Amino acid sequence: MNKFIKNIIAFSLKNKAFTFIWVAILAVAGFISFKNMPIEAFPDVTNTQIVIITQWNGRSAEEVERFVTTPIELAMSPVQKKTSVRSTTMFGLSIVKILFDDGVDDTFARNQVNNQLRTVSLPDEVDPEVQPPYGPTGEIFRYTLQSKKKDSRELLTLQNWVIDRALRGVPGVADINVFGGQDKVFELSIDPRALDKYNLTPLQVYDAVTKSNLNVGGDVIEKNGQAYVVRGIGLVKSVADIGNITIENDNGNPVLVKNVADVHESSMPRVGQAGLNNQEDTVEGIVVMRKGENPREVLVGVKAKIKELNEKILPKDVKMVTFYDRDNLMDFTTETVMHNLLEGIVLVTVIVLIFMADWRTTLIVSIIIPLSLLFAFLCLKLAGMSANLLSLGAVDFGIIIDGAVVMVEGIFVMLDHKAHKYGDEKFNKMAKAGWIKQTGTGLGKAIFFSKLIIITSLIPIFSFQKVEGKMFSPLAFTLGFALMGALIFTLTLVPVLSHILLNKNVKEKNNPFVNFWDRIVLKGFNYTFRHKKMSLIVAISFLTITLFSGKFLGTEFLPQLNEGSLWITAEMPMSSSLKESLKTADLLKKDIMSFSEVTDVLAQTGRSNDGNRPERIWICAVCRQS
Repeated sequence: MNKFIKNIIAFSLKNKAFTFIWVAILAVAGFISFKNMPIEAFPDVTNTQIVIITQWNGRSAEEVERFVTTPIELAMSPVQKKTSVRSTTMFGLSIVKILFDDGVDDTFARNQVNNQLRTVSLPDEVDPEVQPPYGPTGEIFRYTLQSKKKDSRELLTLQNWVIDRALRGVPGVADINVFGGQDKVFELSIDPRALDKYNLTPLQVYDAVTKSNLNVGGDVIEKNGQAYVVRGIGLVKSVADIGNITIENDNGNPVLVKNVADVHESSMPRVGQAGLNNQEDTVEGIVVMRKGENPREVLVGVKAKIKELNEKILPKDVKMVTFYDRDNLMDFTTETVMHNLLEGIVLVTVIVLIFMADWRTTLIVSIIIPLSLLFAFLCLKLAGMSANLLSLGAVDFGIIIDGAVVMVEGIFVMLDHKAHKYGDEKFNKMAKAGWIKQTGTGLGKAIFFSKLIIITSLIPIFSFQKVEGKMFSPLAFTLGFALMGALIFTLTLVPVLSHILLNKNVKEKNNPFVNFWDRIVLKGFNYTFRHKKMSLIVAISFLTITLFSGKFLGTEFLPQLNEGSLWITAEMPMSSSLKESLKTADLLKKDIMSFSEVTDVLAQTGRSNDGNRPERIWICAVCRQS
């Protein structure tokens, strides 16, 4: 080990330019990795899960449970590596979640579920949908559609046919959830007297409309060397087309739909509604990111597409207005982390300067902190890991630089002794690389094993599984990579900088601050040495009190993060109607808007249009503080 460390230090001292070059390259690579690294507020601790959503409009929860939910649950029984199958059934909606073991690949899980889903026998009009892969932290952007001329029905039509398709094409977007608005349909209000007049039934009208709304393929006719495709055009395009559909022929006179029914535009029965501030009916879109994507990169694409939609595609009176942007949270997280890191660097630098009382040694030690962090960012990027508030906030700068402090202090003291031995004038002219190599080799072994012991102490965190592993393993990896970088720089860069900066005028100064604490520590040692029994009793008492007080500590390990947004929920009885729930939502909005700090409130009542947010009857309000 001594020979290995000696060769590293000797090579670095001999090739100073090469040492500075590879350190600079590593620092640049680390900075680029930090700029391109996904930064999250907190890590995603969920396992792989596949969600199957099935809508069967108009059916009771009992029917949906019996004919949809139960068959799908039974079909998922042979799926491998699953931990549980959970389901939620309500009026017209079935949601089945299949949870898998830790580490199961999403593609593997999705293939199994899709294969088993083909074996399920469901009612003819039922079509189950497997949701795209995203986690609970996948929501990255919310917007509302605003227009002074169009109502929520027209806005929802634009959302479903224009905006949804455009945003789904952005790389990294998993899904677009829509809340609120009226789903446009064409409704036939049948006149019973007209049916009786023509001796028809509602079923005949339904069959006529259903069978007429399609195109029919024919054959090919050749004429004059050209091939002409023959087909029947029957798709309806307007209310008038529906009214002109023939139900039957009455003695050569066609009976049309408009003769027995009033055809007009209408809406599907409402299952949920969104309201923004004083607006009672708002169309809201929620952009959901695929699991494992970089939210900052996805948001860049989403915002560019929204800008294109607002400026070139949507009608002039329709605008997509941002309500929630994950960029704000990421910027706040980055600002919090950088603020803490800069405070820690400055504090450690000041303490080192106070104790060492030399700007050169302080500079050598302090430069190790940012270089170690950049090395950690590079390693995290190469490992495909993201940074979060928990992992970056737990980096201990004291542990990182302790090896550099020992190395610099040892070299400084050794050079001070040499200066006293040979005199300052002769000392300044002497070569010092050999002395630094010899001293660094002796100290390097102790530094190497001290860092190794600290890294080894992280092994229990590396062995965590499931939720605790996903939460705390990034912390262990970040700290481990930083310690590894600090060790590398301590054995290479520190000797080189010491040889350059400590080449002349090395003299250990009388430090009153250190002398003051030396006297206190020496008195304390003498007193405890004379009163051994009392010292042991006091130490054991402190240990007992500490262990006993541990049970009163909280168990919250996540640091607080206030991004200025609040999410408020209010559950209503299951039997509450949508109309009654909207009254409660309006009261909540008014109460929240009464606070001067609140700028916007968005209330969601019921469930989303596509059924993937089964909130039953409850109200969600999001407010942003100014």
